[in-house]
Amino acid sequence: MEKHELTCIQCPIGCALTVTVDGENVTVTGNTCPRGRVYGIKEVTHPSRTVTSTVPVTDGEIPRLSVKTRTDIPKEKIFDVMEVIRKTKVKAPVNLGDVIIENVCGTGTDVIATKSVK
Repeated sequence: MEKHELTCIQCPIGCALTVTVDGENVTVTGNTCPRGRVYGIKEVTHPSRTVTSTVPVTDGEIPRLSVKTRTDIPKEKIFDVMEVIRKTKVKAPVNLGDVIIENVCGTGTDVIATKSVK
């Protein structure tokens, strides 16, 4: 049996969660809402993160564009995704929400612009 102590990040309360994994059974205690239970289970069984970064912009009013993954990606893919982002450059104009990298590293999600650059 594994026991994990986590702080829930789904809302400002920051509940202290205890997640117990016993074979296929996962239990969460300490959560004050259903989101905490979902977060605790996901965090110990398949952790994922949203990746944020910047890429260079050519011919733009600013030199760099902020970008992020549209959805969470598996935690183990973060370094692969960052390697692709580091190699990416865009040309202005770029609009908020534009897809910068499609299906990054086969994760099923895109890297998108988080602002517009003229």
